[in-house]
Amino acid sequence: MGQHNGMIKVDGVAIKTPSSFTWGLQDISSSDSGRTQDAIMHKNRIAKKRKIDLVWSMPTLTDMHSILVAFDPEYVDVTYYDPLEGATITRNFYTGDKSAPVKIWTVGNKRYESLSFSIIER
Repeated sequence: MGQHNGMIKVDGVAIKTPSSFTWGLQDISSSDSGRTQDAIMHKNRIAKKRKIDLVWSMPTLTDMHSILVAFDPEYVDVTYYDPLEGATITRNFYTGDKSAPVKIWTVGNKRYESLSFSIIER
């Protein structure tokens, strides 16, 4: 995989820094959440979970393979800087659907336009 001083580690191994890293936080509400007759919302938050959208632009075939292998397990521990915590943390994530459109595929020049997927905190 080569040396990467990337912004993300997957299961303790640094991976290529993504071109785009979009941090998000989702509230998970209990099943009895909703508005009461007086129109007041009762969220009944039971958890907060991170969702991070990742994109690598024009990855090499080697980078594609390394990134896909790193995120291949059902669950992975991802270490990254979390703005809510104000620190580098490690959380357990699973991976959403992956997408990688081909940019060019000719003799001596094989490139994907991008590799993108989301990771969602378990």
